[in-house]
Amino acid sequence: MPLSYYYTFAAPKIVPAAKLEKFLKTVEEKAQDLGFDPTFVVNGPFATDEQKLFVHRITNGLLVIDERLKGVTLLDTSKVWNYDHVIGQCRVIPEYGVLLVVTDERRCETVFGFLWYPDQLNDLNGKELVDMPHKGRWFFHDFVDSPDARIRSIVKMFADAGFVEQEMDEYAPR
Repeated sequence: MPLSYYYTFAAPKIVPAAKLEKFLKTVEEKAQDLGFDPTFVVNGPFATDEQKLFVHRITNGLLVIDERLKGVTLLDTSKVWNYDHVIGQCRVIPEYGVLLVVTDERRCETVFGFLWYPDQLNDLNGKELVDMPHKGRWFFHDFVDSPDARIRSIVKMFADAGFVEQEMDEYAPR
């Protein structure tokens, strides 16, 4: 059975992207001190095709399952992936992100940060269909299949800043 280390970060949407970027730049310096190279911070929208390819590489989107999505054929598909109108499920594409990407010695990338999702899903006529589960918050959830203590050091920096919503380490001794 593979083991994983899960982490979820959140911040109120009133926190400006520039403040989150400043925080991530501080974390990036620590990551470099820990031996991660290369590293980079991204602060921007996911509007162009190239940006959407990047964000799809780092997330599957926010899973939303809701009865109100069943049978809706006019959902704006530019905001969702994998829309299934029969079961009322889709993955919502983040609109904006402030992210830190670190690379280890094996060239494996790990992503930390904050994604901004729309607060609701609307049909093509602008009618609100569903409020998002993370309305009003920056949100990011990911996991790594690695016991690397450096990853935990980075997550601790998020915790110390009050951004960790949830953490589960299957590598931790029980």
